[in-house]
Amino acid sequence: MRDKGTAYEDVALFHLERQGLHLVERNYRTKCGEIDLIMRQDETLVFVEVRYRAPNRYGTGLDSIDRHKRRKIVRAAQHYLQRTRLDRRMTCRFDVVAVDGQSPEDLTWLPRAFTADDI
Repeated sequence: MRDKGTAYEDVALFHLERQGLHLVERNYRTKCGEIDLIMRQDETLVFVEVRYRAPNRYGTGLDSIDRHKRRKIVRAAQHYLQRTRLDRRMTCRFDVVAVDGQSPEDLTWLPRAFTADDI
């Protein structure tokens, strides 16, 4: 399953780079959680969660990011900011890229999908 996840992260990364974002770090892991992609867009640091779901009755990749998952992403982002000491210099946001199907055309990018205040 990790290979499939990596493939969809590659698709998301390619899409975001075509939109003008630049990769800072990939698969940042802490005890708190993981961030799939950390990107930069101008002076904004973008924490990206990539979700894949084959079409089924259980909802979309976007639907799968519940409050618990958002909390883990925010905590991992806070850890990253403290470690890199970027917390005072950059604006941050949380994006989601969902691939709901078998092809890259089935991609949905949702900038500012949630905020740290949402958790």
